[in-house]
Amino acid sequence: MADNRVTGQEGRRLVSTAIRQALSAGDLVPGQRLVEQELSETLHATRNCVREALQDLAAEGLVELVPRRGARVRVVSVEEAIQITECRAALEGLCARRAAQHAPAEQRESLREIGTRMREAVTGGDLNTYSALNRQLHATIADMSGQKVAGGLLDRLKGQMVRYQFRLALRPGRPTKSLPQHLAIIEAVVAGDGPAAEAAARAHLDSVIEELLATPGAQPQGAGPLKTRE
Repeated sequence: MADNRVTGQEGRRLVSTAIRQALSAGDLVPGQRLVEQELSETLHATRNCVREALQDLAAEGLVELVPRRGARVRVVSVEEAIQITECRAALEGLCARRAAQHAPAEQRESLREIGTRMREAVTGGDLNTYSALNRQLHATIADMSGQKVAGGLLDRLKGQMVRYQFRLALRPGRPTKSLPQHLAIIEAVVAGDGPAAEAAARAHLDSVIEELLATPGAQPQGAGPLKTRE
Protein backbone atom coordinates (compact mmCIF):
# COMPACT_ATOMS: atom_id res chain seq x y z
CA MET A 1 0.00 0.00 0.00
CA ALA A 2 1.20 3.49 -0.86
CA ASP A 3 0.27 4.66 2.65
CA ASN A 4 2.98 2.39 4.08
CA ARG A 5 5.70 3.86 1.92
CA VAL A 6 8.45 6.01 3.37
CA THR A 7 7.88 9.73 2.92
CA GLY A 8 9.69 13.04 3.36
CA GLN A 9 13.43 13.43 3.81
CA GLU A 10 13.80 9.86 5.06
CA GLY A 11 12.34 8.49 1.84
CA ARG A 12 14.42 10.86 -0.25
CA ARG A 13 17.62 9.67 1.46
CA LEU A 14 16.52 6.03 1.18
CA VAL A 15 16.09 6.27 -2.58
CA SER A 16 19.31 8.23 -3.12
CA THR A 17 21.33 5.75 -1.06
CA ALA A 18 19.83 2.74 -2.81
CA ILE A 19 20.60 4.11 -6.26
CA ARG A 20 24.16 5.04 -5.28
CA GLN A 21 24.73 1.53 -3.91
CA ALA A 22 23.30 -0.02 -7.08
CA LEU A 23 25.65 2.10 -9.16
CA SER A 24 28.66 1.10 -7.06
CA ALA A 25 27.74 -2.58 -7.32
CA GLY A 26 27.22 -2.36 -11.07
CA ASP A 27 23.54 -3.28 -10.77
CA LEU A 28 22.69 -0.14 -12.73
CA VAL A 29 24.50 0.60 -15.98
CA PRO A 30 25.07 3.83 -17.93
CA GLY A 31 22.06 4.78 -19.99
CA GLN A 32 19.67 2.59 -17.99
CA ARG A 33 16.24 4.12 -17.45
CA LEU A 34 15.12 4.87 -13.90
CA VAL A 35 11.35 4.52 -13.77
CA GLU A 36 9.73 6.37 -10.88
CA GLN A 37 6.92 3.88 -10.37
CA GLU A 38 9.27 0.89 -10.36
CA LEU A 39 11.63 2.56 -7.90
CA SER A 40 8.72 3.55 -5.68
CA GLU A 41 7.46 -0.03 -5.52
CA THR A 42 10.88 -1.63 -5.11
CA LEU A 43 12.12 0.75 -2.42
CA HIS A 44 8.75 1.29 -0.69
CA ALA A 45 9.05 5.06 -0.96
CA THR A 46 6.54 7.53 -2.37
CA ARG A 47 6.90 8.67 -5.97
CA ASN A 48 7.48 12.20 -4.72
CA CYS A 49 10.50 10.94 -2.73
CA VAL A 50 11.77 9.14 -5.81
CA ARG A 51 11.37 12.26 -7.94
CA GLU A 52 13.23 14.43 -5.42
CA ALA A 53 16.00 11.85 -5.03
CA LEU A 54 16.49 11.69 -8.81
CA GLN A 55 16.78 15.47 -8.88
CA ASP A 56 19.45 15.28 -6.16
CA LEU A 57 21.37 12.64 -8.09
CA ALA A 58 21.09 14.66 -11.28
CA ALA A 59 22.68 17.60 -9.47
CA GLU A 60 25.57 15.28 -8.53
CA GLY A 61 26.05 14.17 -12.13
CA LEU A 62 24.96 10.57 -11.54
CA VAL A 63 21.57 10.78 -13.24
CA GLU A 64 20.34 12.56 -16.33
CA LEU A 65 16.79 13.95 -16.50
CA VAL A 66 15.54 13.76 -20.07
CA PRO A 67 12.50 15.94 -20.94
CA ARG A 68 9.40 13.86 -21.65
CA ARG A 69 11.43 10.65 -21.27
CA GLY A 70 12.19 10.50 -17.58
CA ALA A 71 15.47 9.74 -15.83
CA ARG A 72 18.40 7.52 -16.73
CA VAL A 73 21.89 6.76 -15.43
CA ARG A 74 24.18 9.35 -16.97
CA VAL A 75 26.68 8.19 -19.58
CA VAL A 76 30.22 9.44 -18.94
CA SER A 77 32.57 9.74 -21.92
CA VAL A 78 36.15 8.49 -21.80
CA GLU A 79 37.43 12.08 -21.87
CA GLU A 80 35.29 13.06 -18.91
CA ALA A 81 36.37 9.91 -17.07
CA ILE A 82 39.98 11.02 -17.47
CA GLN A 83 39.20 14.43 -15.97
CA ILE A 84 37.31 12.78 -13.11
CA THR A 85 40.32 10.54 -12.43
CA GLU A 86 42.63 13.57 -12.37
CA CYS A 87 40.46 15.06 -9.62
CA ARG A 88 40.41 11.73 -7.80
CA ALA A 89 44.23 11.61 -7.89
CA ALA A 90 44.46 14.87 -5.98
CA LEU A 91 41.79 13.91 -3.44
CA GLU A 92 42.96 10.33 -2.90
CA GLY A 93 46.54 11.52 -2.51
CA LEU A 94 45.37 13.90 0.21
CA CYS A 95 43.41 11.13 1.97
CA ALA A 96 46.32 8.68 1.81
CA ARG A 97 48.70 11.24 3.30
CA ARG A 98 46.32 12.13 6.12
CA ALA A 99 45.58 8.45 6.83
CA ALA A 100 49.30 7.74 7.14
CA GLN A 101 49.88 10.71 9.42
CA HIS A 102 46.80 10.66 11.64
CA ALA A 103 45.05 7.26 11.66
CA PRO A 104 45.50 5.06 14.77
CA ALA A 105 47.99 2.22 14.37
CA GLU A 106 45.32 -0.48 14.65
CA GLN A 107 43.38 1.06 11.77
CA ARG A 108 46.45 1.22 9.58
CA GLU A 109 47.30 -2.40 10.29
CA SER A 110 43.82 -3.45 9.13
CA LEU A 111 44.88 -2.46 5.63
CA ARG A 112 47.36 -5.35 5.57
CA GLU A 113 44.48 -7.82 5.67
CA ILE A 114 42.90 -6.16 2.64
CA GLY A 115 46.25 -6.38 0.87
CA THR A 116 46.55 -10.09 1.65
CA ARG A 117 43.07 -10.77 0.30
CA MET A 118 43.85 -8.74 -2.83
CA ARG A 119 46.94 -10.89 -3.47
CA GLU A 120 44.88 -14.06 -3.04
CA ALA A 121 42.19 -12.80 -5.42
CA VAL A 122 44.72 -11.96 -8.14
CA THR A 123 46.51 -15.31 -7.70
CA GLY A 124 43.19 -17.11 -7.95
CA GLY A 125 41.99 -15.08 -10.92
CA ASP A 126 38.96 -13.88 -8.97
CA LEU A 127 38.51 -10.49 -10.63
CA ASN A 128 35.13 -9.75 -9.06
CA THR A 129 36.54 -10.16 -5.55
CA TYR A 130 39.62 -8.12 -6.47
CA SER A 131 37.41 -5.32 -7.82
CA ALA A 132 35.34 -5.33 -4.63
CA LEU A 133 38.48 -5.24 -2.45
CA ASN A 134 39.82 -2.42 -4.60
CA ARG A 135 36.75 -0.33 -3.78
CA GLN A 136 36.98 -1.34 -0.10
CA LEU A 137 40.62 -0.26 0.11
CA HIS A 138 40.01 3.18 -1.36
CA ALA A 139 36.93 3.72 0.82
CA THR A 140 38.78 2.57 3.96
CA ILE A 141 41.68 4.95 3.39
CA ALA A 142 39.29 7.84 2.76
CA ASP A 143 37.48 7.01 6.01
CA MET A 144 40.73 6.66 7.95
CA SER A 145 41.89 10.07 6.74
CA GLY A 146 39.11 11.87 8.60
CA GLN A 147 38.82 14.20 5.60
CA LYS A 148 35.03 14.16 5.30
CA VAL A 149 34.85 16.80 2.57
CA ALA A 150 37.29 14.88 0.38
CA GLY A 151 35.47 11.63 1.16
CA GLY A 152 32.15 13.07 0.06
CA LEU A 153 33.61 14.44 -3.15
CA LEU A 154 35.25 11.09 -3.89
CA ASP A 155 31.96 9.24 -3.41
CA ARG A 156 30.34 11.47 -6.00
CA LEU A 157 33.21 11.17 -8.46
CA LYS A 158 33.53 7.40 -8.13
CA GLY A 159 29.79 6.97 -8.64
CA GLN A 160 30.22 8.41 -12.13
CA MET A 161 33.13 6.07 -12.88
CA VAL A 162 31.41 2.70 -12.35
CA ARG A 163 31.35 1.88 -16.06
CA TYR A 164 35.12 2.23 -16.31
CA GLN A 165 35.98 0.64 -12.95
CA PHE A 166 34.51 -2.67 -14.10
CA ARG A 167 35.93 -2.51 -17.62
CA LEU A 168 39.45 -1.67 -16.45
CA ALA A 169 39.41 -4.50 -13.90
CA LEU A 170 38.66 -6.99 -16.68
CA ARG A 171 41.45 -5.86 -19.01
CA PRO A 172 44.11 -8.55 -19.47
CA GLY A 173 47.02 -7.97 -17.12
CA ARG A 174 45.44 -5.01 -15.33
CA PRO A 175 45.10 -6.66 -11.88
CA THR A 176 48.75 -7.75 -11.87
CA LYS A 177 49.73 -4.17 -12.70
CA SER A 178 47.45 -2.46 -10.17
CA LEU A 179 48.10 -4.90 -7.28
CA PRO A 180 51.67 -3.68 -6.61
CA GLN A 181 50.36 -0.10 -6.76
CA HIS A 182 47.73 -0.86 -4.12
CA LEU A 183 50.27 -2.66 -1.95
CA ALA A 184 52.60 0.35 -2.17
CA ILE A 185 49.80 2.58 -0.86
CA ILE A 186 49.11 0.15 1.97
CA GLU A 187 52.77 -0.09 2.99
CA ALA A 188 53.21 3.68 3.05
CA VAL A 189 50.06 4.25 5.12
CA VAL A 190 50.97 1.48 7.58
CA ALA A 191 54.48 2.93 7.91
CA GLY A 192 53.06 6.35 8.65
CA ASP A 193 54.89 7.89 5.70
CA GLY A 194 52.52 10.60 4.51
CA PRO A 195 54.48 11.85 1.47
CA ALA A 196 55.08 8.30 0.23
CA ALA A 197 51.41 7.41 0.70
CA GLU A 198 50.31 10.45 -1.28
CA ALA A 199 52.84 9.71 -4.03
CA ALA A 200 51.73 6.07 -4.24
CA ALA A 201 48.06 7.02 -4.45
CA ARG A 202 48.73 9.55 -7.19
CA ALA A 203 50.89 7.07 -9.11
CA HIS A 204 48.07 4.53 -9.00
CA LEU A 205 45.52 7.01 -10.36
CA ASP A 206 48.01 8.13 -13.03
CA SER A 207 48.11 4.49 -14.11
CA VAL A 208 44.31 4.47 -14.33
CA ILE A 209 44.50 7.53 -16.59
CA GLU A 210 46.97 5.70 -18.83
CA GLU A 211 44.53 2.82 -19.14
CA LEU A 212 41.69 5.20 -19.96
CA LEU A 213 43.79 6.89 -22.62
CA ALA A 214 44.27 3.44 -24.19
CA THR A 215 40.49 3.07 -24.52
CA PRO A 216 39.42 3.06 -28.20
CA GLY A 217 38.07 6.47 -29.15
CA ALA A 218 39.74 8.36 -26.30
CA GLN A 219 41.11 11.80 -27.17
CA PRO A 220 44.63 12.71 -26.04
CA GLN A 221 44.59 15.09 -23.10
CA GLY A 222 44.25 18.69 -24.23
CA ALA A 223 42.86 17.66 -27.62
CA GLY A 224 39.86 19.94 -27.43
CA PRO A 225 36.44 20.31 -25.81
CA LEU A 226 34.69 17.27 -24.43
CA LYS A 227 31.83 15.76 -26.34
CA THR A 228 29.53 13.50 -24.37
CA ARG A 229 28.72 10.37 -26.30
CA GLU A 230 25.54 8.37 -26.10
